[in-house]
Amino acid sequence: MAGLTPSTPLPQGITLHAQSRVLEIVFADGAHFKLPFELLRVYSPSAEVQGHGPGQDVLQTGKREVGIVALEPVGNYAVQPTFSDGHDTGIYSWDYLYLLGTRQAELWADYERRLAAAGAGRDDPMPEKTGPTCGHAH
Repeated sequence: MAGLTPSTPLPQGITLHAQSRVLEIVFADGAHFKLPFELLRVYSPSAEVQGHGPGQDVLQTGKREVGIVALEPVGNYAVQPTFSDGHDTGIYSWDYLYLLGTRQAELWADYERRLAAAGAGRDDPMPEKTGPTCGHAH
């Protein structure tokens, strides 16, 4: 599986905190992260969010209050959340969750910079999709 390396510690526990909208994950090396649902949704590894190549990512807005309504295991290497806004195509490998945890402050800062550059706010609604799609079912 691309993006899964043998050196990444395996999770020892994953807890969804619905009220505070945080995914808590503890790894075998002792790393302990609390990942806000909004961060997970904004940085979804799905093609719908990331696009199919450099510069094709889609800036996500209006996700501050997003919830996770289901969290399914994917083999022994990942989880696939279903978000309250219907997004369910992102598969989060242990590597990716570890990266989100270790780089959380940097990723938030980058997200805020991208919002400012686009003249958008965190709570703005997502624009309606227009034009051609990538051909995948979303």
